[in-house]
Amino acid sequence: MIEAVLWDVDDTLFDFSGSDRRALSRHFQAEGLPPSVASVERWQQATEVAYGRLAAGELTYEECQRQRVAGFLGRTLDDVAADAWLRRYTALFERAWTAFPDVTAALAALPYRHGILSNSSTAHQERRLTALGLRHHFEVLLCADRLARAKPDPSAFLAGCEAFGLPPEAVAYVGDQLDTDAVAARDAGLVGIWLDRARSTATVSVPVGVHRVPGLADLPRLLAALGE
Repeated sequence: MIEAVLWDVDDTLFDFSGSDRRALSRHFQAEGLPPSVASVERWQQATEVAYGRLAAGELTYEECQRQRVAGFLGRTLDDVAADAWLRRYTALFERAWTAFPDVTAALAALPYRHGILSNSSTAHQERRLTALGLRHHFEVLLCADRLARAKPDPSAFLAGCEAFGLPPEAVAYVGDQLDTDAVAARDAGLVGIWLDRARSTATVSVPVGVHRVPGLADLPRLLAALGE
């Protein structure tokens, strides 16, 4: 029986990609860079590579952020310059922060304990969830910087279960990444739920033991059915 839900944050609760696109357009213009689709895609690719190295334990969170800048610009900046570049972007990004419109209603409708398991930093997610008016929903907040491990490492998911004081089978994990979130949670013994907002099942098959929802409005019904 499900007793608690662990959540991913970025592109699950928080519209990271939409906020990012709005901020990047303004930032690129301010930096004298072309605010083109190609530039946004290059930034997203650099972010994916940097966070992949973070998940593999190759970078600290601070090094990951600097790697995003270096990967995007195609050259390495010293730490001071990279941090300053990122701060200018971050200021615009924070002004663009928004949660997905289905989040508040879903959290209110779910009679479970809630927690966060994120590959971001604790300070970032504390600020982000507070700014979005969501922090009070979560009794557990675990991030890669303090765990010293990151999804898809099974021990990251098990740390979330331990924080609840529950066995893995009593905890569901909801995230937007099929492999890093849902499959990895399933493999760690949790109930893995893939939030497929893009409705990509026409091109992606859902692995055995993983559950899919196209939006959070479908989650209460799924969790209730799993508890029967």
